Amino acid sequence: MTTQIPANASAKVGRSPGTDEPKFPLPALLALATAVFITSLTETLPAGVLPAMSASLGVSESAMGQSVTIYAVGTFLTAIPLAAATAKWRRKRLLLTSMVVFVVANTVTALSPDYTLTLVARCVAGVAAGLAWATLSGYARRMVAVHLQGKAMAIAMAGIPVALSLGVPAGTFVGRVLGWWAAFLAMSVLAVIVIAWIMATVPDFPGQQERRSPILRALSVPGVSPVLFVTLVFVLAHTILYAYVATFLADLGMGGATDLVLLVFGVASLVSIWFVGAHVHRRLRVMMVACTLLVAVAAAALATLSDVTALVYVAAALWGLGWGGVPTLLQTAVGDAGGDQADAAQVMLVTLWNVAMAGGGIVGGVLLDRLGPPSLPWSILLLMAPVLLVVIAARRHAFPSRRRT
Repeated sequence: MTTQIPANASAKVGRSPGTDEPKFPLPALLALATAVFITSLTETLPAGVLPAMSASLGVSESAMGQSVTIYAVGTFLTAIPLAAATAKWRRKRLLLTSMVVFVVANTVTALSPDYTLTLVARCVAGVAAGLAWATLSGYARRMVAVHLQGKAMAIAMAGIPVALSLGVPAGTFVGRVLGWWAAFLAMSVLAVIVIAWIMATVPDFPGQQERRSPILRALSVPGVSPVLFVTLVFVLAHTILYAYVATFLADLGMGGATDLVLLVFGVASLVSIWFVGAHVHRRLRVMMVACTLLVAVAAAALATLSDVTALVYVAAALWGLGWGGVPTLLQTAVGDAGGDQADAAQVMLVTLWNVAMAGGGIVGGVLLDRLGPPSLPWSILLLMAPVLLVVIAARRHAFPSRRRT
C-alpha cells in the first residue's frame, strides 16, 4: 500500500550530513530541468531550420512557421483542462506519461514526409509538453523545504531559457550539417534518456486529493494579472522575430550565419540567466525594467542598423541579455504574487506563454507575407512599450522593488 504524502510536504530524498534537514535533491531537479529543456527547445526548434523544413515538405516558410504555432496551440488549449483532469494522478506517473507521448509525437515529426502529418504530430507533442510544464513547477516545490522552494523552482524551470539560449543554435547547427530531421530525432533520443533519469532519481507524490481551487481565482489576487499581461505581450514580441529569425537573416544576406547569430544570442542569454538568478531576490523590479529596455534597444538596432553586419551581432547580444532572464523573472513574479494561488497562477502563466508563442507564429507569418522581414523588429519595438508601462506601474504587488519573504 502506498503511503500518501500531504500535498505541501517535501520529499524525503536523503538527509544532509549532521542535520535533520532533507538533502537538496539536485539530481532530481536537474532531471526536471532537462525535461523542460527538451520540450521547450522542440517548440522553437523550427526557427533555426525553417528554410530546410519548408523546402523538404514543399510549403512556404510562413506556412512552415505554423509548426511553432500548432505546438503552442496544443499546449495552451489543453494545459488547464488536462491539469484538472489528471489532478488525482500520482505525479511521477503523470510526468512519465507526458514524456512518453512527447517522444512518440516528436519522432513522428522527425520522420514525417507530409506537412499535415507534421502539424498533427507537433500538436500532440505540444499537448504532452504543456502537461509536463504545468506539473513541473509544483513538483519541484514539493521536493524541498519551504525556504528552498524558490531555488528549486528556478532550477527546474531553467530549461526554458537555456533551451532558447543554446539549444536552438545547437539544433540549427545539427540541422545544417545532418538535416533538419536529425535535430528532431536527437530530441527524441535525449527524451528517452531523461525518462530513465526521472525514473531513477525523481521522487513520487500523490495527486490532488481534494477539489482544486478554480484556476481563474488566481486572477483576483493582486499582482497576478499584470504579470500575466507582461508574459503575454513580451513572449508575443519575442516570438514574432524568433520564429522567423532564419528568414530575417537570409533577407540581410546572412542566411549562412544563422547558427552563429543565435550562438551570440545564446551566450548572452546564459549571462543574463546567471545574473538574474543571482540577484532576483533583491532586484526583480530593476531587472525586469532592464530586460525590457534591452530587448527594445536590440529591436531598434535590427530595425534601423541591420545593414551593418557587426551591429546585427551586437543587437543579437543585447537581445539575449534582455531575454535570457525573463522566464525566471516572470515565474518568480507570478509565484510571489500568487501566494496561496501560486500553483494556479503558474498554470495560467504556462497557458498564456503558449498563447503568445502561437500568436507570435501567426502574427510573424502575416507580417512576413504582407510587409516582409524588415517589419519583424519594428513589431517588437511597438510591443515593448506597453510592457514597460505595466512593469513600471505595477510596483506594489507584481514587480516590487524587493521580493516578499
